[in-house]
Amino acid sequence: MTIHICGDSTAATYAPEKAPITGWGQVIGEILPDVCFANHSIGGRSSKSFLSEGRLVNVEKELQPGDIVLIQFAHNDGSDLVWRHTDANTSFVNNLSIFVDTARLHGAIPVLLTHTPRRWWRDGELMVTSGDYAPAIRRLAMQRNVPLIDVLEEGEKAIRAMGEATSEGLFMNVAPGLYPAYPDGSKDNTHTQRAGAELFARIVADGLQKLGLI
Repeated sequence: MTIHICGDSTAATYAPEKAPITGWGQVIGEILPDVCFANHSIGGRSSKSFLSEGRLVNVEKELQPGDIVLIQFAHNDGSDLVWRHTDANTSFVNNLSIFVDTARLHGAIPVLLTHTPRRWWRDGELMVTSGDYAPAIRRLAMQRNVPLIDVLEEGEKAIRAMGEATSEGLFMNVAPGLYPAYPDGSKDNTHTQRAGAELFARIVADGLQKLGLI
């Protein structure tokens, strides 16, 4: 059994020279070492562009009965760029349905994931950043009887519990001069360093175990 990950930059695998940026799909195999993972996630992709570039077709070629397909999009679906923008309640859920149907066609198990949270604090409160996409994912999971791992909800709980200052280190907030890939430093509360990737990977791993899929 192989677990295939279809997602964007928050789940992607990065080369060592890109450190410290780390996607959760890059580290989940360390948390679940007895499970085989195939990470197809790539930066900048939405549900629309992942499909239009033929990336799901490539995943489909590898699918075997009993495999699991993790489906996590939304960050780039809200883009203004026409080649990746989707409407949360129409084209977005239609695209996710294609992933679900493709997995089931090959005897694999689709699992929908809400997207990773952004770390946006205002006046001491973590801001909700889901827009209409997370609710749309949750509704589709119920309508299509698809297992759901609510990474957004669990991730926001964890970030709130850590607090504004401590949670800064989860994300790509680095000082200048520490890493060759970021000579000027970075202020990025969407993409994760290893600690953040491990947090979201554990949420996914726990979700898979609670669903009885591994």
